[in-house]
Amino acid sequence: MERFTLIADTPTDTLAAFTADVREGLLSPKKHVPCHWLYDHVGSAIYDEICDLAEYYPTRAESEILEARAAEIADGFGDRVTCVELGSGSAIKTRLLIAAFLSSGRKLVYAPVDISPTALEASAKDLLATHAALEVVGVVGEYARGMEWMETQGTRERLVLWLGSSVGNLTREYAADFLNGVRDCLTDSDRLLIGIDLRKDRAVLERAYNDAQGVTARFSKNALARINRELGGHFDLDAFEHESHYEEDAGRIAIHLASKLEQNVSIDDLDLVVPFAKREPIHIEYSHKYSTEEIDALAAVSRFEVENRWLDSASHFSLNLLAPK
Repeated sequence: MERFTLIADTPTDTLAAFTADVREGLLSPKKHVPCHWLYDHVGSAIYDEICDLAEYYPTRAESEILEARAAEIADGFGDRVTCVELGSGSAIKTRLLIAAFLSSGRKLVYAPVDISPTALEASAKDLLATHAALEVVGVVGEYARGMEWMETQGTRERLVLWLGSSVGNLTREYAADFLNGVRDCLTDSDRLLIGIDLRKDRAVLERAYNDAQGVTARFSKNALARINRELGGHFDLDAFEHESHYEEDAGRIAIHLASKLEQNVSIDDLDLVVPFAKREPIHIEYSHKYSTEEIDALAAVSRFEVENRWLDSASHFSLNLLAPK
């Protein structure tokens, strides 16, 4: 594929890591499965369904902001830019920014970072067919691998994208630690564009994570389905109930799967039988929400300052341009 480079020089044993996390999580006093394991090929397809749901506002809100502000964001950069996206997936929203950069005649290198080489190749093929002046460098791996690559790329201006409020899946403390790590990779001329979901009415939030069609429940249960597929698990998905609620003081949606009955579940490849009490939960995911003041504080403790911020028309979601300081 012309103008496309795929960097996959640090392969990881995904199955081994998945096995270790499942064993540790299900043997813990408070059972859990790390949320990033939801995103295999099945889970990613379900997530795309979630993004189209009437109840799920974040994708539409962020897209609305980018449609209105992409040209303004691009105008803040020079003629040669590298755009690095952490967790790019299908890069649907990013296309708005790419088009804005290229429409003004800039030379753009787009560097999506994702654990799926298939996703990187598919999005690159589509983007390169659309934009004759675009160069794509796909980096296979976790976020850290993308930042390692970024540090080798000389003095070209860089815009790092972290969209979709992925920061919300981290604890507030770890979010600050992670952003400090990103800051270490940036020069004073670089910028970080980060999508962050905002605190809002409980009813709006809980509808977004508990849709009427049950798509979000299927997404949560994909954690168990993946254990069945890859580790010889024997989870009966109908024996677990998806539950989500807003913890207002903590400012976060908490998602878990509750066992409907007392049961034992065997996982063949782990040589493990996991007991569950009735209503015992498996923690699946947190999604933290921020006030604008909390975003300012997160930026400050991470050695950034908020250079610009845009909200959607309903003030549900924020897109924040952070400058190193």
